[in-house]
Amino acid sequence: MDLFTRIRRSPFQEEAKHVIEAGLYPYFLPLEETEGTEVTIDGRRLLMLGSNNYLGLTTHPKVRQACIEATERYGTSCTGSRFMNGTLALHRLLEERLADFLHKEAALVFSTGYQANLGTIAALVCHDDITIIDKEDHASIVDGCLLAHVSMRRFPHNDVDALERALAGCPAEAGKLVIVDGVYSMAGDIAPLPQIVPLCKRFGAILMVDDAHSIGVLGDHGRGTANFFGLDSEVDLIMGTFSKSFASLGGFIAGPRDVLFYIQHFARPFIFSASASPGNTAAALAALEVMLEEPERIVRLREVADRFRTGLQQLGYDTGSSATPVVPIYLHDRDRTLMIWKALYQRGVYTNPVIPPAVPPNQSLLRTSCMATHTFEQIDRALAVFAEVRQLNL
Repeated sequence: MDLFTRIRRSPFQEEAKHVIEAGLYPYFLPLEETEGTEVTIDGRRLLMLGSNNYLGLTTHPKVRQACIEATERYGTSCTGSRFMNGTLALHRLLEERLADFLHKEAALVFSTGYQANLGTIAALVCHDDITIIDKEDHASIVDGCLLAHVSMRRFPHNDVDALERALAGCPAEAGKLVIVDGVYSMAGDIAPLPQIVPLCKRFGAILMVDDAHSIGVLGDHGRGTANFFGLDSEVDLIMGTFSKSFASLGGFIAGPRDVLFYIQHFARPFIFSASASPGNTAAALAALEVMLEEPERIVRLREVADRFRTGLQQLGYDTGSSATPVVPIYLHDRDRTLMIWKALYQRGVYTNPVIPPAVPPNQSLLRTSCMATHTFEQIDRALAVFAEVRQLNL
C-alpha cells in the first residue's frame, strides 16, 4: 500500500467526513475581518473569545504604525537567515530590550516561538543528557526533545513530587534540563515555580520556562512567571513568543550571554530559517514599549478574565484550575464539546473546541481566552449566550 492510499483509508478520513457532514467541523474558519474583540466570518459578526491577543495590541496604533514604517524602510522580508544576511539592527535592538525587560544578560530572536523551543532544546542537550518535562508542556517542547535525540522523561501535570522522583532517578553525572510552561495554554493554570526552582538547584538541573502565555499576562508590566513569583534570577532560561501579547510573529530565548552565543551557532531551526520579517520585528518591539508605557492593560486583562471566569462558574461550567486569561470549559465528551461549540457559534460567540488527540480521552474542552480590550458589556453578552446554551442540555 502506498502512502497516499494508506492516508485515504485511514480512520481519520471517515471520521472527519462524518463531522463535516454533520456541520460540526470547527477548524480553519476564514476570518474576513478582525478588529480584536470581534471578527467577521461568512458575513456574520462574532464576539472573539478564542484569541491569544491578550493585551489587544494587534490594533494598537503604535504597533500598527511601527510595522508599516519598518516595512516601508526594509521591505517585506530579510530573505536570509540570521546567521547570514538576515540580521537587522531591529533584531539586535529587540534582543537588547527583551533582555533588559526580563532581567537577563541576553536574548535571541527566532522566526517563530515553535522554532525557539526546537532550536534551544536541541542545541543545549546531547548524548547522555536528560530532559524532564511536564505532560502538558507545549508540543514544540516535546518536539525539541525528540529533535535532540536524548532521553525524555515526562511527569504528571504540575506534580512537584513526581518531578522530584524523576530528577532523583537521573544519573548524577547526566546533564539535566527541566522545561515547564509558565502558563499552560489549555488549562490556564500556572507552573509552581517556587517549588520547582529548589528542586532544580538541588539536583543540578537547568530550568527553562516557556512563557508564551505568561509574558504580558503575569508579573510587573507583564514580565512573566518568574517575575510573578519573584524568581527572575532563579530561572535559567525564559522562552517567549511574539504571537500572543506581542501582537506579532516570532519568538525568543533569554538567558546567560555565553549560553545564547552557543545556541545561535548550534540551533538548526535558527541557522537554517529566514529571520523574522522587519514588520513583525518592529511590531514586537513596539508592543514591548506599550507594555512598559501602559501597565493598566495588564490590570484590565485580569479584571476581564476574573469577571468571565466567575460568571462561567456561577452558570455551572467547569473551568478547572485556571487563574489567567486562558479559561478552559471542560465538557469531557468529544461530541458534546462540538455540539456546544456549534451552539455558541450560531449565537455569535467564537470559542476553540479542543478534542482528542490534542487532549487525553474524556478531557475535551472549549478553550476560551480574554483580552484587555474586551468590554464588560461584551463579557456579559457572552455569559448570557453561555447561559442560554446551558439550558439546551446538549
